[in-house]
This record gives sequence, C-alpha cells and structure tokens, in this order.
Amino acid sequence: MLEGIKYVPGVLGRQDQENLLEALRICVKEAPLFTPVMPRTGRPFSVRMTNLGSLGWVSDRAGYRYQPEHPETGRPWPAIPQLLLDLWNIHAGYAHPPEACLVNFYQQDAKMGLHQDKDEQDLAAPVMSVSLGDTAVFRVGGTARGGKTETIKLSSGDIVVLGGDGRLAYHGIDRVMGGTSILLKEGGRINLTLRRVTKP
Repeated sequence: MLEGIKYVPGVLGRQDQENLLEALRICVKEAPLFTPVMPRTGRPFSVRMTNLGSLGWVSDRAGYRYQPEHPETGRPWPAIPQLLLDLWNIHAGYAHPPEACLVNFYQQDAKMGLHQDKDEQDLAAPVMSVSLGDTAVFRVGGTARGGKTETIKLSSGDIVVLGGDGRLAYHGIDRVMGGTSILLKEGGRINLTLRRVTKP
C-alpha cells in the first residue's frame, strides 16, 4: 500500500460502537438517508447515504459537490458526533477539524466501485473511514486507475486513513460479508467517511 495509508483494526469497542450507532440514529431522523444518482446517467447508487457536519457530499445529475443542506429536506446537516471528532484528532494527523462526514449504508448486495476522493479543496488533509456492522472487503490501489490493488477486510470498529501519498489512492468496496456482525439488527454495514473540504 502507498505511504500514508493507515489501517487500524478494533479502534472502537462494542460499547463505543453502540453509542455511535445511537447517535447516528438520532442524526438520520433529522437528515434521512437518500439514494444518490450518477451525474451523467442518473443511475442510482447501490448505497443510501446522508451527511453530518457543516458540509455534505451529494451526487445527482448536476454533478458531484459539497453543499450545506440536505438535498431533499433543505435543512442543514446534523453536527458530527464528538466520538468521531475525537477519532479524527487521534488518528488523522491533521491540525484542523473535518467539515464533512459522509454516512453510507450498505445492504448485503451493495458495493462501491474504485474511485478517488478528490472533490475537496484541501487535498493535504487525510480522509478517515470508520466501519460499523458487517465486515466489508475494502480494495485499495495506487493513484492511477488500473494498477495493482490489495484488499483488507474491514470489521466493525476498524478505521482506515488515506493520507500522504495515499490520499488520492483508488479505493472501493467489493462486497459486504453478511452475518459477520450483530451490531445492526437487520444486518448491513455503515461507513463513516470524515473529510476536510476547504483549506484552513
């Protein structure tokens, strides 16, 4: 893996996972999950998503972008829970707080193709991912499409940081391994991706 990509298993214990899940349930009542679509084709994503923080990432026929309000309710996104901000402070290695936390909900058949996170102004800031629920097969490669890739099984409570040379690494989710966690009663996986969007 590229320098700057950090995988830290088991960061969140069971109680912290449950506490974070409860905080997310409250947030999702305020900012419901929605299904984004691809800009050109209008094809729906296989994941549902929402956002936390002052800015949220959205995708629709107008393109990819960050905006301060939910695309369906028009209301501001809920605040990022303190537990996630604490994780950022410990593991991100970056002096400024995240402005966005993308919440992706993967059902058993959902996946995410290889992509780069590059819609942010501040590419010096890392991207930090927190996993909850069923284990996912995470694939990560280099900064050019089509190169060699590796896989990591991300379990509930694990984090991954993409920083340094690995900030623009192509990455995605091959599949979700159903029945590997009992955190979510009906199964599935939640991925929380913390990002700094603007330059300080």
